[in-house]
Amino acid sequence: MNFDVTKKSAAVFLSAAMLAGCSSAPADSSSDAADSNAGSETNTEQASGNKVSDTVKIGLNFELTGELSDYGIKELNGAKIAIKHFNEREDKPFTVEGVEIDDKGDTQESITAITRLVEQDGVVGVVGPATSGASIATYDFASQKATPVISPSATQVNAMMKADGTPYEYAWRVCFEDSVQGAGMAVYDYETLGAKKVVIFNANSDYGRGLADAFKTKFTELGGEIVDTVEFGAGDKDFSSYVTRIKSLDYDCIYIAGYYNESAQIVNQLKADGVSVPITGADGFDSADFRNQIGKDNANDIFYTTAYTSADPSDELKKFIDDYQAEYGEEPGMFAALSYDATNLLLSSLEATGEDGAALNKEIENANFSGITGSFTFDKDTHTPNKSILIVELVDGEQANTTEQKVD
Repeated sequence: MNFDVTKKSAAVFLSAAMLAGCSSAPADSSSDAADSNAGSETNTEQASGNKVSDTVKIGLNFELTGELSDYGIKELNGAKIAIKHFNEREDKPFTVEGVEIDDKGDTQESITAITRLVEQDGVVGVVGPATSGASIATYDFASQKATPVISPSATQVNAMMKADGTPYEYAWRVCFEDSVQGAGMAVYDYETLGAKKVVIFNANSDYGRGLADAFKTKFTELGGEIVDTVEFGAGDKDFSSYVTRIKSLDYDCIYIAGYYNESAQIVNQLKADGVSVPITGADGFDSADFRNQIGKDNANDIFYTTAYTSADPSDELKKFIDDYQAEYGEEPGMFAALSYDATNLLLSSLEATGEDGAALNKEIENANFSGITGSFTFDKDTHTPNKSILIVELVDGEQANTTEQKVD
């Protein structure tokens, strides 16, 4: 079961044309729900583009309470730092006001939130939510109202696509897709960690299954073997039966596709049972709560895909980190950084065009954006960025150095 690994600390770049950040529970009925809450038809005056005023409102729609609030709160904080930086500029063309709302990680609440933001608060664009299900639920309404929505971390496969295979006109994301990070981790496990046999734990959600399927496909394509697959539910806390189930199996690595709460409990129970093979995962690991729950001693030999690392920061990234720490008393993680970029993309596009509606949306579509999570242009067929992803290693709970790797 155990094997030796020559550890290379990881921030691994995987160049890929991204297709779909962090997903939530399935949102199969989100489009229908959005239709029933959409209200009036698209406002043609707004769709043609109105000049913005001296004070511009943007919506900040995030999971501020509930099981996934750590993601949403971090993204709200990142967006607020971006707004703060914009408003501090002496040459700013307008002042930005962020209108905050809690979607509670629920698709229906998210539809209610965007309806209020657009129809009552008069926002010109929306950043968020963090999870895919809550994000997807807003896309139909946003497109009807000609109001761009930029999702920092809606990674679900085909999250930006309608049933007819075309993208929602006013929906965008600044993150990679689960299919890309799942395949990327498979390559890393096989080629860098030397794993030939893997056990998979995945959440019984679109997020968990999408990651697991992409991992399985790529890992077996490379010649690896999936020894067992364990599926768990949201809110599960006792994984002892699963740990017992895999104890006698022969494997080199464990891949966990889930959010931070359940993933942390799985890691703790694996470590407590003496499992010492590398544990790999997805961007759901990228949470301070995950590291706090597993503790410093258990936060070793763990690798996960992410869009952000603070190693060797640029001047822009250093300012973001310093200002975030000063404001919130902790270091920012991936979710805060992605939201910072998503907000800056909206603000820079708004500044460039000076208009809302269709003009603003076209500016986003054609953006050549450079941010703290990478530079990118959009794939216009998928509304997903062409950018790099990273794989990082935890050493005593801290991100380590990096190795470059590509996925074909």
